[in-house]
Amino acid sequence: MTPRARNTVCLWFDGDAEEAARFYASVFPDSAVTAVHRAPADYPAGRQGDVLTVEFTVLGMPCLGLNGGPGHPHTDAFSFQVATADQAETDRYWHALVDNGGQGIACSWCRDRWGISWQIAPAMLMDAITHPDPAKARRAFDAMMTMVKIDIATIEAALRD
Repeated sequence: MTPRARNTVCLWFDGDAEEAARFYASVFPDSAVTAVHRAPADYPAGRQGDVLTVEFTVLGMPCLGLNGGPGHPHTDAFSFQVATADQAETDRYWHALVDNGGQGIACSWCRDRWGISWQIAPAMLMDAITHPDPAKARRAFDAMMTMVKIDIATIEAALRD
């Protein structure tokens, strides 16, 4: 038996789990498709031999893509939160997700072409909006609330003002 992670995020797809997993592995470091499993028999959303599940990691987090068929769309109630080190990394991940069929939402949130929600948030953003000086935290928070993709220079300026 293959050892399994004790806790794995399972994401429901409508037939394109392998495509999504390979895309994520191409975008994020410490990410890979580790196994593709085919259905041993027909099932409600597919036929014997179709890709049923895909084991993959995103930034080291174990995930399972399940080709369960239509009827269970993703919502913003679940998202991946990616803490970025700088503006270049923020921009790279944001554009990889949004420019490939996704959409920007608000305040660091975006959705990829499969409907999975992501928060591409610079690590400094959490420090800024939880700053011990309530006035600085408020200015940083107010600045964030005007953004879709986070602009670090604007958050830093809000802390200085």
